[in-house]
Amino acid sequence: MAALVVPAPGLQIRSRSVEQTLVPLVAQITTLINHKDKPKRSDKTLRVIQQVGQSVNLAVGRFVAVGEAIAHENQELTEEMSVACSDAKRAGETIAHLTDTAALDHPESDNQITIFTDKTGVVKAARLLLSSVTKVLVLADRIVIKQIITSKNKVLLTMEQLEKVTTFQEFVQIFSQFGNEMVEFAHLTGDRQNDLKDEKKKAKMAAARAILEKCTMMLLTASKTCLRHPDCESARINKGAVFHRMRLTLEQVIEIVTDARPNGEHEPGPVSIYTGIKEFKAQGNDCCHFGARKQLFSRPNWPGIQESKVESLRDGLYLLSKESLRAMLRVILEHTEDFTDSAYTSHENRERILELSKHAKVELEQLLSAWTSAQSQKKREVTEDMEVALLKMCQCMNELQKELHSAATSVATDLLKYHSDHLVLKALKASGGEGDIEAAAEHSCQLSEQKEQLLEICRLLRHVSGTEPLEITCLHAEDTFQVTGPQIISAAETLTLHPSSKIAKENLEVFCEAWESQLSDMSLLLREIGDVVEGRRGEKRTYLSLPRPGKHNSNLKGLKPVRLDSEEQAKLGKSGFELRELTSCVNSEMEKWDDPENEIVQHGRCLSGMAYSMYLFTRGEGLLKTTQDLFQQAEAFATEGLKLISALLAFSNQLEDDDKPLLLQEIEKMVPAYQQLQITAKAPIQSRSATVAKVDTCIQEAKHILNILVQVLPLSCKLLRKVSGRVYKCDKMYQFLVERPL
Repeated sequence: MAALVVPAPGLQIRSRSVEQTLVPLVAQITTLINHKDKPKRSDKTLRVIQQVGQSVNLAVGRFVAVGEAIAHENQELTEEMSVACSDAKRAGETIAHLTDTAALDHPESDNQITIFTDKTGVVKAARLLLSSVTKVLVLADRIVIKQIITSKNKVLLTMEQLEKVTTFQEFVQIFSQFGNEMVEFAHLTGDRQNDLKDEKKKAKMAAARAILEKCTMMLLTASKTCLRHPDCESARINKGAVFHRMRLTLEQVIEIVTDARPNGEHEPGPVSIYTGIKEFKAQGNDCCHFGARKQLFSRPNWPGIQESKVESLRDGLYLLSKESLRAMLRVILEHTEDFTDSAYTSHENRERILELSKHAKVELEQLLSAWTSAQSQKKREVTEDMEVALLKMCQCMNELQKELHSAATSVATDLLKYHSDHLVLKALKASGGEGDIEAAAEHSCQLSEQKEQLLEICRLLRHVSGTEPLEITCLHAEDTFQVTGPQIISAAETLTLHPSSKIAKENLEVFCEAWESQLSDMSLLLREIGDVVEGRRGEKRTYLSLPRPGKHNSNLKGLKPVRLDSEEQAKLGKSGFELRELTSCVNSEMEKWDDPENEIVQHGRCLSGMAYSMYLFTRGEGLLKTTQDLFQQAEAFATEGLKLISALLAFSNQLEDDDKPLLLQEIEKMVPAYQQLQITAKAPIQSRSATVAKVDTCIQEAKHILNILVQVLPLSCKLLRKVSGRVYKCDKMYQFLVERPL
């Protein structure tokens, strides 16, 4: 009898901590139930069974004690927790009794009920135990949710006070309290984000926390501006928009952690081609045949159709109507109009998408015809004609998705590069500082046009995102541009009316930085989507992943991995944020290069991505989970930097004598910086405080390196263009001499 005992289906486990707590218990109980019931049992077998049973009972006893303590501290859960603890205790004792094999050595034990004589009883006890333990864990998890809600309510209450203050002194006092409450809320939500099982919810939480982080600084400067200029309507609008967005985001966080929406609303329906395809596949839960086929449609570059998917199609020739299939395809093709109607889609892409959409309809009709023929002949299996039609249908969908991805990424790459110099923002800040109302209005219109272009990019990328978390990231970017654009304009209007106001100037700067930061994030998002589409997800480039095992970490064998707690993350928060800003600067400089595949740019991209993962570590996010992960990444960062130096030295040999010293001077700064980071990453540590200090040192040294890189990249780009121009002139001269008539 082989069985795996699972908790009661009515208890939904949403967090990893609850799930991981149950894993060892499930393993032990499964071991008991799945033991081979042989007539002759060795002493070793009897001892193991008894030890497992006793271990389960002791673990349950400790677990129940913790549950009862939680119930004592939270009166509203006392009744439910007490029942669950009582059930768990009773089940644990039953398992201990049934596995008490020591009693079998006594003559009077012939009639004793044990695991060997009553396996059904063990199964029942195991199910009761897992069900009750799961309920205790879920109830304890509810306490965490309650803490987040309580923290949110404190933040909202203080926000109301902040919104009503009329003096700077009062504002400073209340904002100090508000800052502490936001730090507490950030810690609680950060821990919850890391604990969530659902990747979609994790992405939503990450987006919400990013908004709150930026809005906290916006709230500070917008409120100060409003206090300095109380009669300025644009300042009041600017401040009101920040408060409104923070309130909405706080409510979104609560919706995520409680898994509930206001007024019982449901999640919005499919909003992208990717989501539409996934919903299409979900139909396979009821009609496995088409769910399997739709799975084939969900990726743009399959090497071929897997036999298991075709077999799934064979299992249900009679379960779905023709109209259902046509409707499913029609919904997908309707979404392609976002590409064909876009002013930024090239003529070639548009024509190709329209052609493939028509072709998909034709292929579906061919498939339906073959399907109908198979049904009329009462075939039990898929016919050869249907196999061929299915292959053609899938190939057509593959080509369509490739074309959509090509169109979206091409538009995004061109527009992001075009806007990477932030000329409109610079002009808007300059005209505002000069009090030039007409120029500020003109630049505000230009920013609105730029906003519409970026919203278009977000919508197109969302269609080809490839995963739900990336789709959510696209939605977050779209929302950020939609909201931040008008906020920049209102902040600029305030500065234009009060050009000598330092606080109004600072306020505009904060909103512009948020815009620039989101533009930089779009470049990272574009690369992430490319990784998914090209099948590199899970096999990230170096800058997106940890170093491979066995590399860069020979010195770390004796280290015990450490996860930073919320307080330690807070201490590193400022350094981490500064590192993130520097990665944005590096990305902006790389966007200006004519050749994105240049070796120098490739190494710079790797360094930027690694630094970004180190920033995410300071927030408790990303692929780096422990301090050992970070030190490995720091060592890999230094190694990649030395490769960059080699590329720069090779490039310097192409330079003229006047230009070469400029580049060599910067290279001389980089060499000791990378060497020092290598030394720091390899340095032994003895205590937790020393570990945190080492993390901070690694981040500080990475910041120093990126500061140098921000200088090296534009210099190298300038010198490369100069070299290219010289080569071009030589080529033209050579061509002239060759073609010149004698």
